[in-house]
Amino acid sequence: MTTTANPGPSPAAAPPVPELPPEAVEEWRSEEAELIDLLARTRQRLGGVAAFRIGPRPTVLVTDPDAVQHVLGRHPERYVKRSHRARMLAGEGVLSATGEPWKRQRRMLQAQFTGTGMRRYEQRIAAAARRAADRWAGYARTGEPVDLGEEMRHFALDTIWRALTGHPLEAETERELDRIATVVAALPQLPDGEQVQEAVAEDLARIDAVAHAAIATARRREDGPDGPGVLRVLLDAAEEHPEYTDRLIRDELVTLLVAGHETTATTLGWLFLLLDTAPDTRSWALDAGPEGSPERREAVQALVSETLRLYPSAWILPRHALTEDTLAGHRVEAGTDLLVCPYLTHRDPALWLDPERFDPTRFTAAGSRPAHLGAYLPFGLGARACLGTQFALRESVALLELLLPAFAVRFLDKPSGAAYSITVRPDGPMPVVLSATG
Repeated sequence: MTTTANPGPSPAAAPPVPELPPEAVEEWRSEEAELIDLLARTRQRLGGVAAFRIGPRPTVLVTDPDAVQHVLGRHPERYVKRSHRARMLAGEGVLSATGEPWKRQRRMLQAQFTGTGMRRYEQRIAAAARRAADRWAGYARTGEPVDLGEEMRHFALDTIWRALTGHPLEAETERELDRIATVVAALPQLPDGEQVQEAVAEDLARIDAVAHAAIATARRREDGPDGPGVLRVLLDAAEEHPEYTDRLIRDELVTLLVAGHETTATTLGWLFLLLDTAPDTRSWALDAGPEGSPERREAVQALVSETLRLYPSAWILPRHALTEDTLAGHRVEAGTDLLVCPYLTHRDPALWLDPERFDPTRFTAAGSRPAHLGAYLPFGLGARACLGTQFALRESVALLELLLPAFAVRFLDKPSGAAYSITVRPDGPMPVVLSATG
């Protein structure tokens, strides 16, 4: 997005397109400032399509819902992903792939996590939720403090592991896969180049070992109690599609592990923190209907939806303009970098009443949330929206339907704030004591 005035209409007689004047580019002057603080200040000062400068060229911040829909929903071919910081972990998996390879990989996986494809995971989700509830019952009996964040990671990792392999998560596998969280947390702090690989080389090697062992088990058709998992689908695809090498299958497995447990665990952690600050919302959800009723399920899902509004799984979505375009009345030059920021769109007081307040009734009462599609996008929007949206919502609701009626959660300490990484997560441990309510 340029910063000089447009001299007038083009020869094609199009109306003049205003560009951002020099005073409308926010400078990032403080080395100690958090990126989210800069983005919030930019949005507040300049509006829903604005520019800020970190390097020599402005980067465009997009939070206006119509502009969000323009970039992500209507014109994904103009605004593309170039790379992903998690590439060293996820390789060429669907999260970081681009172009034709991404299209092929997404088509392959889409049927596994949408529509009728979700039915095959219902028993696996329920089994993982029961396992988590049994763990909580044990903690409640002993009074032993436990880290709630770690418990949510255990549940989410167990659930996605069952979906991918058909097997419950074993303790040794979990210990090795905990290294995923270590690598993800380190990515924003790591330098570029060979030092990156060196800093996490051991973690990546151990993750690779788990992935290749799982692939070998699936290839031997050693199915779990609920049948084969997604790995079998990928191995079968390799028989007709030579691009599905063991390396790409490894990349898809790790991609789905990262995307399928880190975001869900983080969301559930935030949800319990929010319930602690607004305890009436727990009672509201449980009083919506009897156990197992559609009314209670809708209310519990509203808790999840409102948590995702405040702490969206995809809090920031980088894009790159391949061609020149006009966005909200401003010219965007080819080669411009953009940041779509659902976190700020979800907290825009022009869109949401009292946006900082945790209020799940926004998602049950008619007219309580913006109608515009671009106003709520916790899993992204358009062609590159998260494949696992239905899976994540279903597993979260299944767990909460078991835990909320049965246990009270008392925090011994709370994180001081949020850490803005690949996800926006609580910045610190969450020790709690659990007690049975029934």
